[in-house]
Amino acid sequence: MSEALIIGAGPAGLMAADELARAGHAVTVAEAKPSPARKLLMAGKSGLNLTKDEDFETFIAAYGEAAPMLRPMLTEFGPQQVQEWAMGLGQSLFTGSTGRVFPEAMKASPLLRGWLAELSRLGVRLQTRWHWSGWNNGAVLIDTPQGRQELTPDVTIFACGGASWARLGSDGAWAAHLPSQSLTTFQPANMGFVISWSDHMRRHFGSPVKGVALHAGDHVSRGEIIVSEQGLEGGGIYALSAMLRDGAALTLDLTPDLEIETLRQRLSRPRGKASLSNHLRKALKLDPVKQALLMEFARPLPPDPAPLIKALPIPLQGPRPMDQAISTAGGLRFDALDKRLMLRDRPGTFAAGEMLDWEAPTGGYLLTACLATGRWAGRAAVDWLSG
Repeated sequence: MSEALIIGAGPAGLMAADELARAGHAVTVAEAKPSPARKLLMAGKSGLNLTKDEDFETFIAAYGEAAPMLRPMLTEFGPQQVQEWAMGLGQSLFTGSTGRVFPEAMKASPLLRGWLAELSRLGVRLQTRWHWSGWNNGAVLIDTPQGRQELTPDVTIFACGGASWARLGSDGAWAAHLPSQSLTTFQPANMGFVISWSDHMRRHFGSPVKGVALHAGDHVSRGEIIVSEQGLEGGGIYALSAMLRDGAALTLDLTPDLEIETLRQRLSRPRGKASLSNHLRKALKLDPVKQALLMEFARPLPPDPAPLIKALPIPLQGPRPMDQAISTAGGLRFDALDKRLMLRDRPGTFAAGEMLDWEAPTGGYLLTACLATGRWAGRAAVDWLSG
């Protein structure tokens, strides 16, 4: 029986362990934290978005420049397969109006409990508080509560995560043990952006902004955003975070379902003694937080405010810190790996999950690709061992 070592007990690592164990190999999963899949559990607190049920070409396009590299893995284990896998672990699912797929339980914990029980049944050994510390020639160095160990598994799969949410285990520290030419610098992804608000916005902190369209270059997002003390958060801006991080300007359409001439007609109606805020509310149905944003960035309003209402410039002061991002871009370059996700300079050593150099928006894309790359690396390791 061959021995396999998995570094990291997140979704990618557990999926790789699943594949190797089903093929009859002895599998040890080394997790640095006291318990597995902490980031998955945290993500599930607001509703575990497993995947996105949509046309495959639309789905794969969400991965941008990494789509060609990820296509084979997502073709074999894409949205439909993720749903079948979750249902096989006893989870009933539902699909929301936007195509996002969730467990009916919403939380990640029931799914994770079922998965860990299945892995235990398959003989997978989970070791917590085990930290990878590099290599000594061919041996894998692991720091444990009992001291350092030098392990010589027949195959190793790294699934160490990205570089955000360090307290949950994804701190990017693993990059120090790999050649710099194999890595792309980490950057925050799916993150909020900083804005220095004036005092009059304080009462709107925590308020959702719904029914708007965000524009960054040629990209448009219709998701909800949140006004926070630090700036803007939420799925609507996360979907554009890569473009905004790279320098695109952000504009906000406060009335995306109304044409500009319709706006002008409504605003031209006599307002009598009504205040400007009441006129905007009645004529355009602008709620208080939308009005506040308009006044924050466009006061004093010009005689024809319609163009600003349709394209309100939002001055961003950069992204939130990387450790506060939902995910990260950058990591282990695909050209440092072969098509099996094996490191070119370390035969028998594979990598998977968010530590690879890809990014995607929230909405089920992140978790699906972590599962798919973990499965791919696990199956590739099985083939390596049999070969």
